Amino acid sequence: MQFDILDRFDFAPGTLYGSAGAYEMVIGRARHAIDPGAACNAGIVDLARVPRKADGLVHFAGDVAILKPVDLARGNRRVFFDWGNRGNKRALIYFNDGTATNDPRSAADGGNGYLMRRGYSVVFGAWQGDLLAGDGRMLLELPVAQEGGRPVEGLVRVEFVGRAGVTTLPLSGWASTRSHPVVAGTEAAAVLTRRRYADAPREVVPRARWSFARIEGGVGLDAQGADRGVVPSRENIHLPEGFAPGWIYELVYTGAAPLVLGLAHPAVRDLVSFLRHGEAGNPLAGHVARVYGWGRSQTGRAIRDFIHGGFNADAAGRQVFDGLMPHVSGGGRMNLNRFANLTVPAGQQHEDHYEPADVHPFAYAPCTDHNTGVADAILKRPETDPLVLHTQTATEYWQRRGSLVHTDTRGNDLAVPERVRIYLWSGSQHAASPHMGAPGRGICQNLENVVATTALFRAMLDAMDQWASAGIPPPDSRIPTVAAGTLVPYAAWRAQFPDIPGVAVPRGPSGLCGLDYGPRVAEGVLDRQPPAVLEDQAYAVLVPAVNEDGNEIAGVRAPMVAAPLATYTGWNLRARHHGEGAMHEFTGSTLPFPDSEAERAMTGDPRRSAESRYTDRAGYTAAIGAAARALVAARLMLEEDVVRAEMRSAAWGHPRHTVKL
Repeated sequence: MQFDILDRFDFAPGTLYGSAGAYEMVIGRARHAIDPGAACNAGIVDLARVPRKADGLVHFAGDVAILKPVDLARGNRRVFFDWGNRGNKRALIYFNDGTATNDPRSAADGGNGYLMRRGYSVVFGAWQGDLLAGDGRMLLELPVAQEGGRPVEGLVRVEFVGRAGVTTLPLSGWASTRSHPVVAGTEAAAVLTRRRYADAPREVVPRARWSFARIEGGVGLDAQGADRGVVPSRENIHLPEGFAPGWIYELVYTGAAPLVLGLAHPAVRDLVSFLRHGEAGNPLAGHVARVYGWGRSQTGRAIRDFIHGGFNADAAGRQVFDGLMPHVSGGGRMNLNRFANLTVPAGQQHEDHYEPADVHPFAYAPCTDHNTGVADAILKRPETDPLVLHTQTATEYWQRRGSLVHTDTRGNDLAVPERVRIYLWSGSQHAASPHMGAPGRGICQNLENVVATTALFRAMLDAMDQWASAGIPPPDSRIPTVAAGTLVPYAAWRAQFPDIPGVAVPRGPSGLCGLDYGPRVAEGVLDRQPPAVLEDQAYAVLVPAVNEDGNEIAGVRAPMVAAPLATYTGWNLRARHHGEGAMHEFTGSTLPFPDSEAERAMTGDPRRSAESRYTDRAGYTAAIGAAARALVAARLMLEEDVVRAEMRSAAWGHPRHTVKL
């Protein structure tokens, strides 16, 4: 691999981060060349269909940014790799409570400075090859799979959930993401359907009502209206009547030019290996003793897939990452098959339900799929497997089959491997902004979940470093289990959850059945679209048990959950005219307690009032402080975050508990 430095500049000029001192940002380009026949690259779909250069290798390149101490000798000799979610830099947001930006430069962007105060070199490396330029995203340029000197063609399936006022979309469904163009001459064979819910019958949208086209113009012309035109396009779909809100539209067509998306894993592997061992052109040469990686949601799945595929060993057989920290991945991995769309979230109850991201193995421990008899595990290479801290929220148990991370396929507890810890962050949702203001509802029935969890990330990384560097084990896993009665079937949860006035509940978690993509699935090519559903090949999906407030019993209870002002759930339901009743994406709920006992009596709410729990604001702050200190004692929170938690609680939890109308 070759590393080219393109730019460098001072980060947060004038700011010194503890003993590490001043920081700088190095902007670079990683130029990769891999042997498609090497054992370390086995299993990459369509790699054999990439034309080789004169050296017999496959070439590709990606963006890299490195936030490092100006004087590396003052750093901690550790790399923290941010598997950027959809090409975005995330680490400074979640670990430092920093600004959400892809161009971090200021002290404000660095937030509380946690990663820098610890002395880490933070590496942001491109891995997702189907992103388009824009908004500062990290881009990976990949080759197209070819057959007979021409781009490969095949069936493509995409889904769009309707939104008010939308008539035109890219075929990928995302403005940020490359579309697979429809093959010229096959347009008439394409089929567009719609359905109200994921498992509802499909209705064919007549071909005369839509086209492969886009809208151009929109500038005001005269009293007649805007000057617009409908332009034929091989990469867009146009439905003049609009995509009905909440309806699921599915397009199956013949597309072309799939990228070899599986090169995502060698891109990360070889970059990190170069930073550990390379000399010429390496901006961290000689200053890397440990490497940790973190990714959330999409990139949490990428991490699990990276481990399972054996990519934590480089071409020389050396371990790449000492420790990996997948967050909110649930039981999923990556769909890196031909014509995949990596931006698409993994399947949920309503959205992208048939996305093939959830396939056995789900667990880190060995497990036999009772449907197929196949035994497998995420961890199976003890010589090079990393230490793993897997964290997930309540949402993953409801929408992302999170229970399968630590149960077998029938729903029985599995022992967590010695090199793994798994933590449920109780009562929290998939994403939690450190800067959240008053919550709203959007197109959901309930207020969004407001539980703050970013403090837990910092304790997790400290624990990982102590584990990898000094052999000090992290806290034991904190998960709901069948044996303890804290991981239960939906029916048991429904009997536990309180009847809160005016609150509807899910009809069950997002389950999982086998999907049949046709006879070539073993080759990693999904050639039957839409897939057939094998109803007799179901996997057990369980959810965390709850107490009389509806709050989860097991797991790591953030201070806001340990001293609650509401029932906090990992689920939220779509509102009327937006797919009513189905769970919405990765959104959780905040269901406030009655303020007073008088309000409780009037509404018939079975939950105790906030007033009766804490008496006043000082009582609430004291409860938050006690919960935070208990987490510190358990090594699940840092001492510095106790004061932050108390300060944020001083006004009865506002603004997070202030309703935005």
